[in-house]
Amino acid sequence: MAFRAELSAAVRRALTVWRRSIQARVVASTVLLSAVVVSIVGWFLLQQTREGLLEHRVDAVVAEARNETAEARNRLSFAPGLDVDASGQQQELVEPIIERGATRGFAVILSPRVGTEGGLAAGGTKFTRNLDKATVPAALERTFSRPATTSWTYTEIQATGDLAGLDEGPGIVVGSQLTLPADGGTYTLYYAFPLAEETETLALVTQALLTAAVLLLLLVAGLTWLVTRQVVTPIRMARQVAERLAAGQLQERLRVTGEDDLARLATSFNQMASNLQRQIRQLEELSRLQRRFVSDVSHELRTPLTTVRMAGDVLHDARQGFDPVTSRAAELLQVELDRFETLLADLLEISRFDAGAAVLDADDVDLVDVAHRVADMTGVLAAQRGTRVLVRDPGHVCLAEADVRRVERVVRNLVTNAIDHAESRDIVVHVAGDGESAAIAVRDYGVGLAPGESAMVFNRFWRADPARARTSGGTGLGLSISLEDTHLHGGWLQAWGRPGEGAQFRLTLPRRLGQRLRHSPLPLVPMDAEVSA
Repeated sequence: MAFRAELSAAVRRALTVWRRSIQARVVASTVLLSAVVVSIVGWFLLQQTREGLLEHRVDAVVAEARNETAEARNRLSFAPGLDVDASGQQQELVEPIIERGATRGFAVILSPRVGTEGGLAAGGTKFTRNLDKATVPAALERTFSRPATTSWTYTEIQATGDLAGLDEGPGIVVGSQLTLPADGGTYTLYYAFPLAEETETLALVTQALLTAAVLLLLLVAGLTWLVTRQVVTPIRMARQVAERLAAGQLQERLRVTGEDDLARLATSFNQMASNLQRQIRQLEELSRLQRRFVSDVSHELRTPLTTVRMAGDVLHDARQGFDPVTSRAAELLQVELDRFETLLADLLEISRFDAGAAVLDADDVDLVDVAHRVADMTGVLAAQRGTRVLVRDPGHVCLAEADVRRVERVVRNLVTNAIDHAESRDIVVHVAGDGESAAIAVRDYGVGLAPGESAMVFNRFWRADPARARTSGGTGLGLSISLEDTHLHGGWLQAWGRPGEGAQFRLTLPRRLGQRLRHSPLPLVPMDAEVSA
């Protein structure tokens, strides 16, 4: 098991290097292609060398076999045909050839008379001592089962003992026929020549080619590694600098050396980085000025708003004594002052988030109680819009360490937003919790969200339909503030929606502040939406 684990880890590391390293892939691909080319060329050279060696050897042994046969015929032409029997003549014929074969490195087999049943297996076969008659292939033996010209074939020389001057192994058998004067019969002489020298030469050539191929592949790998390193190293440096730029180190630049394409690329990269740094600083300064403007305006408006509010309250309290038009104007003034105060409060809250001045007053909070309180607070507004806010809790507490004021504000914003878009359908608030997190999901069945809008819905002042009236008097900052409140707790605030099927917003908080969230006890996509899909 330990070996398998180590092997698996090694394979994973190799795959990681293969995926991430261009240099490794280029070197491996080049070496592989080079190995294929070297193998093809080496195989071709070996074949040419083998064919050349064998062709030369065949020509030599066939010529030697013919010379031996011609000399044997010469001797037979001077032999008396009446005083010597066929067996004796065979012996006198083959013994000198066997003796010369022992010194010249070949073996001889004299077959029985052509037409004798059984061929070489029959009696009367004369051959070099310890030579196995199976050295002669059956195909060649069949060729000489009748009168034929000189023929040859490759074979495997076999022996039953020690062969004088001859080794077992690959060889060539040459067959040639002659006629004995003693009986007028045709006999076949088989000459077995070894290929030991050619085999040794091929082995040396093969070893030399393999050695050269290995050295060549090592050289190709080294050259490829050096060449790709010259290209990959600047790319790696550019990647490292880009990562540092992305991390906020805007002063990082590439070192430019030379005037080649890579140097020009580094120069262009540095120019791009300088432009990005300048634009980012401009945007940061603009954002800082914008936040300062919002903060200053929000604070400066508080004093005149207080004065206007006091005057508005006086007019609102005395509206009974006014004529109907003036009385209605006093009421509208009061409503718009309430909305303006809410917007001002939201702007001040956003400015605190931007300045990093927002802090938590954390305590153990039961999200079930929060959900019921928000449902009670928004019940009147929901009734005015012809809808209801229903809470479905698990029947037990769902605790989370949080700032109850901020969590209640998040849930209230989600519910009032759902009331705005519920289209007079019920709104359901789901609550759940587990050992690591607790969550509240607000589900409505109204207009829903178009694709892509779930990521934009938390932008400041963003609206899915700009022409739609805000029936609840919202400022357009509620969801943005809710997202900031959620991030302050280390939680998630996510949205899902489909056009015509409604939307669901899910707030997920860790059970303890600082604890990393890994999952939510409630699904983001509602179960009823999954079933309908």
